[in-house]
Amino acid sequence: MTHPTPASSPVIAIDGPSASGKGTVAQLVARELGFHYLDSGALYRLLALAALKRGMALDDENGVSELAEKVAIRFENGEILLDGETVTEAIRTEACGNGASKIAALPAVRAALLDLQRSFRQAPGLVADGRDMGSVVFPDAVVKVFLTASAEIRAERRVKQLMEKGMGDSISPLQILQDIRSRDERDSARSVAPLQQCADASLLDTSALSIDAAVAAVLERYRAAC
Repeated sequence: MTHPTPASSPVIAIDGPSASGKGTVAQLVARELGFHYLDSGALYRLLALAALKRGMALDDENGVSELAEKVAIRFENGEILLDGETVTEAIRTEACGNGASKIAALPAVRAALLDLQRSFRQAPGLVADGRDMGSVVFPDAVVKVFLTASAEIRAERRVKQLMEKGMGDSISPLQILQDIRSRDERDSARSVAPLQQCADASLLDTSALSIDAAVAAVLERYRAAC
């Protein structure tokens, strides 16, 4: 029996806008299949946090790209570590999310993180979520899904998520909706790897779907492709 090499290990690429639920769906699909999981957005959030901690301007393309090659990032037992410090919750703030969107528009930063993202491709397979998993990072993915929902639904989900984390006092639902719309516009308009549905990706609108139904839909696509 031969074992697949990393390059031949299957990839399920799930792309989509902020708060569409792609991270939750991707993790559950990976768990169901026994695959590895890559939250590419976390890498950009981690880098944004590292830059903010250093007082670095988020539009400093050379500085941020050089920082990407210096910081130590680890995913261990469900926790995310930056330079040895656990930052699992810290990177989920709106400030980090907006910062990630800004540095993700910098070509040199995206290039610096490309090899790191591809290194997650290991046997028996990988489920990767982000903005350009199917179009740029894993163009040969066996399944490509563009997972989305209306901006209003995504804002409601983000508010609920923040409230569950005890951040209800600082929540402005209207501001979160505006932030999501701004991020959509920024991510879709950037010149490098813009947020868009690949020609060979299937659309999955989760506005009226439960998490279980969305996971089942992705699994159905994967099994049909195998």
